[in-house]
Amino acid sequence: ALFVLRILSVIFIVFALARPQSTEVSTDTLKKEGIDIMIAMDVSTSMLAEDFKPNRLEAAKELAIEFIKRRKNDRIGLVIYSGESFTQCPLTTDHDIVINMMKKVRTGLIDDGTAIGLGLANCVNRLKDSKADSKIIILLTDGENNTGFIDPITAADIAREYSIKTYTVGVGSYGTAPYPAGVDIFGNTMYLDVPAQIDENMLSLVADTTNGIYFRADKKSELAKVYEEIDSLQKTEIEELKFYSVTEKYFLFACLAFFCFFLDLVFNYSVFKRIV
Repeated sequence: ALFVLRILSVIFIVFALARPQSTEVSTDTLKKEGIDIMIAMDVSTSMLAEDFKPNRLEAAKELAIEFIKRRKNDRIGLVIYSGESFTQCPLTTDHDIVINMMKKVRTGLIDDGTAIGLGLANCVNRLKDSKADSKIIILLTDGENNTGFIDPITAADIAREYSIKTYTVGVGSYGTAPYPAGVDIFGNTMYLDVPAQIDENMLSLVADTTNGIYFRADKKSELAKVYEEIDSLQKTEIEELKFYSVTEKYFLFACLAFFCFFLDLVFNYSVFKRIV
């Protein structure tokens, strides 16, 4: 019995010296700095054409809001332009503000026209000092550059210098689109069929210059797909962190070794005491 106790003591001491441990692993995610996105929205009167329901502008606003809601980690800003351009909302992570400002966008806020170059340059000015790893512009228009003192290609060259990628979107159906031209004596809306005049060559060149992509959306469902594709192309990187919680188990074996050694001593000088 004493021999067995001594053997057990040695075995438990060996186990204790081996430092047995149990490990629990927990995983957490660390979101990196998001993408800075400026949306340039054309608010010229031609955006009231009703080939999109209820019209081009309202459809573009609705889908832009859905896009903003999906970009939870990004800073987003809004520029509107027609004959002139101004910043409706600077870059912010408070998406509720951007959405509220988007809802207030309408035609007639500034002089009519389509100053695509000014709208693009305004976005570049908002993004050029950004420290984000990725900076993009989403520019929507249904026409061609016909006013403003900055050419769209010049603005695109400036965007490229600041590594700002531009996605251009031509909004409007092929052929003609119904445009509200007033009301008749009975109060009914009168429509004119207005031809689409999207300068696709220029929009493609702007996108290519900045390593972006040009999209043509001839109906609301296609515009929704454009936002979805941009959303998939521009992802915020996420790091995964693993935390290891280690619990030492040697103390149990040390106690067992001490207990066996203690019993050995007690029995050696009591029950199994030898008489010489």
